Formats: sequence, C-alpha cells, structure tokens
Amino acid sequence: MAKSDAGSGVTSGPATPRERYRAQVRTEIKEHAWEQIATAGASALSLNAIAKRMGVSGPALYRYFAGRDELITELIRDGYRSLADTLRTAAADGADLSGLAHAMRDWALEDPHRYFLLYGTPVPGYHAPDDTTAISSEIMATLLTACAALTQEASEAADDVPESPFAAHLAGHRGWAGDHPAPPAALHLAMSFWTRMHGVLSLELAGHFTGMRFDPAQLFAAELDDLVA
Repeated sequence: MAKSDAGSGVTSGPATPRERYRAQVRTEIKEHAWEQIATAGASALSLNAIAKRMGVSGPALYRYFAGRDELITELIRDGYRSLADTLRTAAADGADLSGLAHAMRDWALEDPHRYFLLYGTPVPGYHAPDDTTAISSEIMATLLTACAALTQEASEAADDVPESPFAAHLAGHRGWAGDHPAPPAALHLAMSFWTRMHGVLSLELAGHFTGMRFDPAQLFAAELDDLVA
C-alpha cells in the first residue's frame, strides 16, 4: 500500500518490509484484544496479557501501542470506521432510512462486542480523543441525510405538518448534528431513530429478550415502521 504525506498529496511509495511487519503485529495485537474483550470486557483489557498470548515480553508490545488507552482508541476507530463505511455504502446503493436501519442491525449482529465497545457502558477511566467523535459524526450525517429526505416527502404530502416541541428545541440545540443543514423535523426524526433503534439493539444483543418468546427482529421492524410512518 502506498503512503502519502499528510496534506501534501505526495505518494512516498510502497511500504517497507519493516512497515509491513509493524502493521501485521498491530493487527495481531488487535485480534487478541478483541478476544480479551469477548471474554472479560473492555475494562479488563491488558497489554501484558496479550503479550503473554503472543509469546513476547510486555515491553515489546509497548513499541506498537503506548498503552491500554491507545489500543482501545484504535479499536474504537476501527469500529466507527466500519459502521460509517457500511452505512455510506448502503446509502450509495439507494438505501432509505429503513434500509440504513437494517444495515446497522446486521452490522451490530455480526459482532456484538464491537457494537458494545462503541455504544455500551463506557470503559472506566478511558476518554476517547476528538478524532473518534469526528468519525462517529459521519455516521450521523448519513442518517440525517436520509431523515431529511423522508421528512421532506412528508411535508410535501401534507398541507401543514405542525412542528413538535422537541423539534423546536432541537433547532436551537443542534451541535450534535455538526454542519448538516437538516431541518428541525429531520433532527427530531434522527434523534428518535438513534435512541429507539439503539435501545432495541442494545437490549437484544445483551440477551434481555431471551426467554420472552418473541422475535427481536419483528420488534425492531415494528419500531422502525412506527418511526417512518
């Protein structure tokens, strides 16, 4: 893979053997980290334990990640990037808000531990850097675009669509939406989508529907139908 100097647009050529080796080791470290998270949760993540699994000394791994928090940050970046790319691809293929919702659910079911690292209980003592928030904003931007299209269709189909109190509130509290030009109704729909879809997903993936004898996919679809009706 060719490398580019940041901001210069100049390609410096293919990666060296040393750079390829470093990338391979980092990937292996992250694979072991996911195994640890699946077994004991992100709060128990340990570089020393990963080093033992890999048959190297603890200090050797610190040449690749400065510490636990840097490793967690890398995993979070990978997770957000994966979801952002999944939704962007779905949108490019013509998915509307319902299509994006199902793409998000499929992504979550594919790897629940990855989902919970992003949207579960925060890791004690860990604070994500700003660039992870920037990647997550790409996800919201894709959803806002779909919500804006849907609310535009609704307003054109009705003579007068009254603005809800919460939509009016969001019009003055839209920092979470970045610079997206979505109108208040779209902001309201996006926030409702975000909370309700993640609510159902979180309960399903945590096993809270086990034994209740209904299909969580049907609940997800019903909540989604209610949102886009």
